[in-house]
Amino acid sequence: MLSSSDFASASWELVIQVDHPNEEEQKDVTLRVSGDLHIGGVMLKLVEQINIAQDWSDFALWWEQKHCWLLKTHWTLDKCGVQADAKLLFTPQHKMLRLRLPNMKTVRLRVSFSAVVFRAVSDICRALNIRRAEEVSLLKPSGEYFKKKKRKEKNNKEPIIEDILSLECSPTNSGPPVSPGLYSRTMTPTYDPINGTPVSSTMTWFSDSPLTEQNCSILAFSQPPQSPEALADMYQPRSLVDKAKLNAGWLDSSRSLMEQGIQEDEQLLLRFKYYTFFDLNPKYDAVRINQLYEQARWAILLEETDCTEEEMLIFAALQYHISKLSLSTEIQDFTNESEVDEVEAALSNLEVTLEGGKADNTLEDITDIPKLADNLRLFRTKKLILKAFKQYWFVFKDTSIAYFKNKELEQGEPVEKLNLRGCEVVPDVNVAGRKFGIKLLIPVADGMNEVYLRCDHESQYAQWMAACILASKGKTMADSSYQPEVLNILSFLRMKNRNSASQVASGLENMDMNPECFVSPRCAKKHKSKQLAARILEAHQNVAQMPLVEAKLQFIQAWQSLPEFGLTYYLVRFKGSKKDDILGVSYNRLIRIDAATGIPITTWRFTNMKQWNVNWEIRQVAIEFDQNVSIAFTCLSADCKVVHEYIGGYIFLSTRSKDQNETLDEDLFHKLTGGQE
Repeated sequence: MLSSSDFASASWELVIQVDHPNEEEQKDVTLRVSGDLHIGGVMLKLVEQINIAQDWSDFALWWEQKHCWLLKTHWTLDKCGVQADAKLLFTPQHKMLRLRLPNMKTVRLRVSFSAVVFRAVSDICRALNIRRAEEVSLLKPSGEYFKKKKRKEKNNKEPIIEDILSLECSPTNSGPPVSPGLYSRTMTPTYDPINGTPVSSTMTWFSDSPLTEQNCSILAFSQPPQSPEALADMYQPRSLVDKAKLNAGWLDSSRSLMEQGIQEDEQLLLRFKYYTFFDLNPKYDAVRINQLYEQARWAILLEETDCTEEEMLIFAALQYHISKLSLSTEIQDFTNESEVDEVEAALSNLEVTLEGGKADNTLEDITDIPKLADNLRLFRTKKLILKAFKQYWFVFKDTSIAYFKNKELEQGEPVEKLNLRGCEVVPDVNVAGRKFGIKLLIPVADGMNEVYLRCDHESQYAQWMAACILASKGKTMADSSYQPEVLNILSFLRMKNRNSASQVASGLENMDMNPECFVSPRCAKKHKSKQLAARILEAHQNVAQMPLVEAKLQFIQAWQSLPEFGLTYYLVRFKGSKKDDILGVSYNRLIRIDAATGIPITTWRFTNMKQWNVNWEIRQVAIEFDQNVSIAFTCLSADCKVVHEYIGGYIFLSTRSKDQNETLDEDLFHKLTGGQE
């Protein structure tokens, strides 16, 4: 028998706060425990002492001082390092969170605060029916994001009542975690590929989900455009440094929401973080395509992605067209949809997948190395020389361009050979002015060489531009993506080609449009409302016959063709440099940009990267490339872990294959993005 003194030395008192869901105040419960008691035993004793009949299965212990969850229930208190002075909170792992989606709608749903963000986002996307959750993440908005909104409230105007879509019965709050990326085509609700509505026979698939028919409509359809006043009141980045501030708040995918200081019912932004949109399919991705379109739309309207005035009018025309179709009662009337058997739909799609593309020219594609040869005009930047283009005979083969004084000298030595692998390709086009130019920024040891090519017409430009884009990624014209790239470029050029013979819009159609809703505030200030409406309607003639989903996909493709697309900016200080620079992170490269001028200084491709790591003591990211090139920088506008995760995340996404049922390797993601070797 133990004496009372022996018992006292072997055990000690542990105070645990209990977060009762139905009570406002947290209550303290004192337990007598010993160091060899496991965490599960502590929770069992705690529930017995509380003596309230309810489901405690979602509750777990949170250690406030260490800022971590005690989820390994078989570990003892001694192994966890818990002593009498520990402040423990017994709280639900799943809590309510408000998420502002790309379409500016806010959804409120129950999310795991104990799972790592990568897994929590996967559960959120499953609840919202968004495939490819690995492209999506959570962003904590900066102070600037709500700055103008607060200023408006100070002016004693009526407060804005936020319209929140509640998905409280979300499936994210129970059930075993499903591997992210595990989607079967027959499990995913099928949508009409023309207008994006769920095929009515598949509506039963939403029955166990909070995503009812009405909610699906809210997420899969474009919302009415914001008023010009509301648009002007939103935060707009004015410089690359401002854009860098917007990207500081990405949450760490390898840690939980609670570990990152996120509070219950806090508002976060759900955004597409990685700009590699894999396998966009109108049949299964109505919500994903719409949210992606909305993110692209706001990036254009708030000038987060720069574009020319001509391109702004194309985007405005597509927005106007999508807005008109989305408001049409015919599209939103689910009851008129024809019944489609889901198994038939799945088999039909499988048949198409197995058949693949046309195989007529397969042998020819394998044996022939495609080549482009034509007269183009060239200009190289030199100091004190005016821009004068000179004609040469150009030959494009593999990933290189060689040019000669004329066609007859093609078999001899070229004037110069340009290797385009790793270069920047920027369109320099004005369709109305018949200008079809390609700007090439070719990386060299001490920076970037600028080369300008000028084509004669649309067809020539589309072929050469597509070849340059592929070559910059290390691909040749033999690649299957070459012809689709040519067609995409031609399609975008046709939209830019305003038809002067097009009919003048009627006064009635003119009146139902508020043109300032579809362009950035800065663009709206340059033109009178009637003039802007006429130009948008003129551009609209080229897209007026497009179905809804095709118009959204066209908008996304046009966004992807912009030079600044997919670049995420951070303010950094490179090792050995005396001034701050901007680092642009893209899906396949890093770009060092002059913070004052916005001009790219040099580019490094991920394909040439040998290794990268973080020195956590001095918060410095170090990267080593081929040919003994190495760089190191400290991040000033965000934590270095954010930049490190971006680089590792893009490399992880490049490992995906086209198998729809592929289970993503979450361990590989954390290995590439965690920074802990």
